[in-house]
Amino acid sequence: MKPHFHKVPIKSQNSFSIRHERESSFGTVWHYHPELELHYLIKGTGVRFIGDNISNFSDGELILLGENLPHTWRMEGGADNAAVEVIIIHFLPDCLGGDLLTLPEAYLIPKLYEKAKKGLVIKGEAREKITALMRSTVQAENLDRLISLLTILKILSETNETETITSAHAFYKSNDSETLRLNKVYAYTLSNYKNPITLQDVAAIANLGVTSFCRYFKLMTKKTYNDFLVEIRISHACRFLIEDSMTIEVICFECGFNNVSNFYRHFKNVTDMTPLEYKRKYLFKVKKEGGKVAESVNRF
Repeated sequence: MKPHFHKVPIKSQNSFSIRHERESSFGTVWHYHPELELHYLIKGTGVRFIGDNISNFSDGELILLGENLPHTWRMEGGADNAAVEVIIIHFLPDCLGGDLLTLPEAYLIPKLYEKAKKGLVIKGEAREKITALMRSTVQAENLDRLISLLTILKILSETNETETITSAHAFYKSNDSETLRLNKVYAYTLSNYKNPITLQDVAAIANLGVTSFCRYFKLMTKKTYNDFLVEIRISHACRFLIEDSMTIEVICFECGFNNVSNFYRHFKNVTDMTPLEYKRKYLFKVKKEGGKVAESVNRF
């Protein structure tokens, strides 16, 4: 989907932006911006879209997004879900001065920025250190703000506790009409994935004929609408499997599949595992890592 350019508000007296929100406007538009984004989700669950990746997220996830990497979050319960809590830092690559990136002592930072173009999930001890720093930086002032950001960048550039999110970094430009059209399709799909969705239904949302819509969607997203819909349904199935509160058969129909064999086939195609294999693997991983789901289901 072609994303919308977003102007990140940064006060003139500050070199970067940090905000702590307890009611977030997630799920509004698919967008990009020239600032890098360090995104700490303290509380909330749902599905996120980053580049060409569709994945689940939950409490505690820490992500670094590179410049102009398209993204959006879709919260369970909608964009107005009051249970959401997040700390977000936005900063331009040269916010601490262009000369910093050329210093020999800082050679790892440009490498970090390059890796971030594909998006990074931060894990383990690095995540614990950075999230603690982000909490303190919210209240920091003057030089303390800069020192905190430099310390965060130091940890990020030196750690190996990261996982790449997208298969390839992507930058798009779009006009307002394309953004509006594709976000209508996006919102309709996420709201109705449990129900039967025909190409006629979704083409009508986009105000296009079926043939034109199929061609348009493939051009914009590099995948068919059916592939996109299946990925959305499988992402929700993965979360239900980890929550372990429903049988696989119930999850199948809860996620919009019309029969179990069809569900098994699509699940295997997307995850390279059967639902039972996926459930056993990640429940074991969650148990081993102390019951933390957020790090265990962020990718298929």
